Amino acid sequence: MKRSVSILLLTLGAILGIAGPALADGAETGADVHVAQTLGDRDLTIIIRRVAEVPGPVHVDVVTHVGSPPGEITLTLNAAGAATSTAKVVLGTTPGFYSGVLHVDRPGPWELAVDEAKIPFVVPAKVASPWENATYGGFIAAGVLLFVALLAAVAGRPGLTLVPTAGVVAAVAVAATAALLAPSIPQPPQPGTQLDPTYDNINDPYQRTSIADFSRPPVNLVPSMQGNDLVLSLTDGSSGRPVDDLLVHDNAFIHLVVVSPSASLQHLHPIRTAPGEYRARIKSSEQGTHAIAAEIARRGGGVQLLRSSIDIAGTSNARKDGKADLATEIREAGRPSTITARFGKRDLQPWLGMLGHMIVVGPITNSPVNAQIWAHVHSMIPPTPGMPGKPDESVAAYGPNVPFTYSFPLPGTYLVWIQVERNYEIVTVPTTVEVPTPKGDR
Repeated sequence: MKRSVSILLLTLGAILGIAGPALADGAETGADVHVAQTLGDRDLTIIIRRVAEVPGPVHVDVVTHVGSPPGEITLTLNAAGAATSTAKVVLGTTPGFYSGVLHVDRPGPWELAVDEAKIPFVVPAKVASPWENATYGGFIAAGVLLFVALLAAVAGRPGLTLVPTAGVVAAVAVAATAALLAPSIPQPPQPGTQLDPTYDNINDPYQRTSIADFSRPPVNLVPSMQGNDLVLSLTDGSSGRPVDDLLVHDNAFIHLVVVSPSASLQHLHPIRTAPGEYRARIKSSEQGTHAIAAEIARRGGGVQLLRSSIDIAGTSNARKDGKADLATEIREAGRPSTITARFGKRDLQPWLGMLGHMIVVGPITNSPVNAQIWAHVHSMIPPTPGMPGKPDESVAAYGPNVPFTYSFPLPGTYLVWIQVERNYEIVTVPTTVEVPTPKGDR
């Protein structure tokens, strides 16, 4: 009997020793969603904080920037086309964070309306994976069988311990195998990123899906002016239907670059007003043909750059440009060049998830509309001890140097704009770059 008890205790030790790592395997509950929005005359960042429990609160931060007028906005949560929760947020004259709290009652696809802007997002469900169920189920079964075997051993009937002991070993083997193989098993398609979200696939992401190809056709862009608003109509290149599957890419659904005839830049983030329809208020416009480029990421379709132009019957209104010391090392076309903007102080804030942005348009001959090259280059946030890995705009501790590396593909004159955020103001520094011809082509 002592031998049987010893074997069972060793088995118990093995269970406890293996069970520890399996406890770390948990379901993701989502992350904060950051979405830049050009809402009328306001440039806002909407932050939908991760939902910790369902039913539960949804905390929404609204970040205002210099030039955004104060006033009241309405936050509304919609599920299945019906409003379920509403909150008012009063935006003050001081730029910064303003908050509202709403409530969700279930996981699934949701829509946050910020006045007329509509932001789709997903409230995930906490769903255990099959291998997680196998791990915990195996350990629970092993524990029950171990208890049965111990009772048989204590009762002086060692022969009856063989069957439950064998069951303990089998249950531990199943649990250990599931725990060891879990990290290497591919995750199912994620609703909201790879898969169109529905209540069914969010609550059961491991259900079988008949979709094998998640690719999407290119998007057609048709711009138009409605008053002072630039309206973008996005349609599927195959079916012609409205495109309503854009992903939040670098903290925005659309990064819209508008360049005026006199080379003035506007970097806007249109709001979604209906499926396939986005709009943004054009500020400080001038009369003439403006070049536009819209950077998007479609679910299953990757990042796309859509280009067009629009005639604006405006009046010239000069924009205020920022200043910075620029250190440049411009090499011939096709080789990496470096441009470093120096802003003097270590007080820059992340904007759109980055330390800085550089917009490149060129080579310029007679108009930006005819430029062959459009690029959006990032300066990444450096890892800093004691700082969060993904800081939001409340952290003002970066810089003063903002470096960029870019290979200009063609020789010629390029228009370049560098953008950073300081004191909740978007600072735009324009410059011109002359890219020489490669030596072998001269």
